[in-house]
Amino acid sequence: MRLLLSRRLSRLEDTQALAEEALGLLPRGALVALEGPLGAGKTTFVGFLARALGFPGRVTSPTYTLIHTYPTPEGPVVHADLYRLKDPSLLLGQLEAALEGARLGLVEWGEPRLLGASHLLRLSPEGEARRAELWEVGPGEEEGV
Repeated sequence: MRLLLSRRLSRLEDTQALAEEALGLLPRGALVALEGPLGAGKTTFVGFLARALGFPGRVTSPTYTLIHTYPTPEGPVVHADLYRLKDPSLLLGQLEAALEGARLGLVEWGEPRLLGASHLLRLSPEGEARRAELWEVGPGEEEGV
């Protein structure tokens, strides 16, 4: 894996800036696994990405619906949450279908290798702030970071 960026997030504006910067590093069709504890800001990050791509609405967690799709001028943003699934592989077919033609896919609580993710965003608590790291994941790479 290759680290693309690392930031300390102290304020909501820092998360917005991270999303805008990350967007420039995420090619069309990128699939990003989002990793971090409950409340780390995964859905907030997705909201800022969707807004940066022109989605004017509200982004919410797909914890119960499993997949949300947000239309943008550049193509849909697909947001999935695998937290409640005992076997996330059961959703992979539906997720793949939703990702067809998407500008960007973001999956909370998904294992990058299982998903075939191209990127990993790791959000880690750091006292009152968080550390955000965006990694590029190569095919078949182990997560050992």
